[in-house]
Amino acid sequence: MPANTSIVDLILSASLVVQLVMLLLLAASLTSWAIIVRKRSVLRQAVAGSDAFETSFWSGGDLTAIYGDVTRAGEPPADMAGLFEAGFREFRRLSEQAAMPADQVLEGVRRAMHVAQMREMDRLEESLSTLATIGSTSPYVGLFGTVWGIMNSFLGLGSVQSATLAAVAPGIAEALVATAIGLFAAIPAVIAYNRYADKVSRLEVRYDSFIEEFFSVLQRHAHSRAHPQAQVQVQVPAPSPGGR
Repeated sequence: MPANTSIVDLILSASLVVQLVMLLLLAASLTSWAIIVRKRSVLRQAVAGSDAFETSFWSGGDLTAIYGDVTRAGEPPADMAGLFEAGFREFRRLSEQAAMPADQVLEGVRRAMHVAQMREMDRLEESLSTLATIGSTSPYVGLFGTVWGIMNSFLGLGSVQSATLAAVAPGIAEALVATAIGLFAAIPAVIAYNRYADKVSRLEVRYDSFIEEFFSVLQRHAHSRAHPQAQVQVQVPAPSPGGR
């Protein structure tokens, strides 16, 4: 094997099966990077949106006004604002039914917010399983290409009279490129999956906390419904010492 042989030369001279393995790994790598870039933007927006809404929410004021601000954009709200919109919309709808007990109103509100949370989590977790699959399988796919290439190299020794390292070195080098590409595809995918899964888990905890806190705000007013319009003029209480 010439000393100046490049990686490109090794790929071009590899067997068809090894080349197909490399092509598959390259496609997996490009897919994972596309997911990494997109999920980075989605999660950054989710965190920033939740921060902004939480600051606005706990600054106090009328929930009806906050609801109007959330729904004024014309697009379905996402992140923490989406949980608030789903819960308060259901609260207003059920509160207009004078015969409905407060406990049923609150149960409907809790259910609506949890449904909105599940949809939001499904959006945030989208494609994370693909990253996990690429990260866990790419090294084995690359290893398959390596084993196949080494096997062909040793099988080729049957047609030569003297088995030397120089005879098998090119084939082994070609095969090892498949392992390198497999690792190149797997390592960023694993790192991104672990990082993004942690961010999604942290957001889920924040959503759970907000649902419980918002539910408590509505609960304090749901039992004093004298008129259909009275319960929607709910004021957000002062932030608790817990840290807002």
